[in-house]
Amino acid sequence: MQTINLKQYYPFCTEDIFVEVSDEIVETFLLDKRAEAARERKMYRYKAQYSLDCDDGIEKAAIGWAQSSPEELLMRKEAEQEYQLTLARLAEAINHLSETQARRIRARYLLGMKVIEIAAAEGVIPSCVSTSIRAGLKNIRKYFEKKKWRVSREWEQWNS
Repeated sequence: MQTINLKQYYPFCTEDIFVEVSDEIVETFLLDKRAEAARERKMYRYKAQYSLDCDDGIEKAAIGWAQSSPEELLMRKEAEQEYQLTLARLAEAINHLSETQARRIRARYLLGMKVIEIAAAEGVIPSCVSTSIRAGLKNIRKYFEKKKWRVSREWEQWNS
């Protein structure tokens, strides 16, 4: 058991009040003071001072301790669900390609191999591989259109 002065921890205490507390509570108070001091040092070092006319989160984001709002969390969750759905649809579309096109598209875009490397591994010329990949991408697009699935803007830019 240790004795602490509440005036040091609570700003509303105007006089010295000494209380005996357990060692765990003293340790918790100490860790909290250290965390607050570290946060203030970060704000000073990165010049992340609060301004009265700006509330766009720049100050908090600069020091990395800002918590996302519920709206941002929901938007992030929805984006993750949409991403997972798109991946599942893409896997389904790739499974409907010919074996050669599917193998080459997986090698090119999932494994990150270059067209020349794929051609060398299969023992064919690179133009055959690139033609096959382009045809596979075109077939994926047709499959998406047939199923009436939405194609994202990133896919549009990547595929053109």
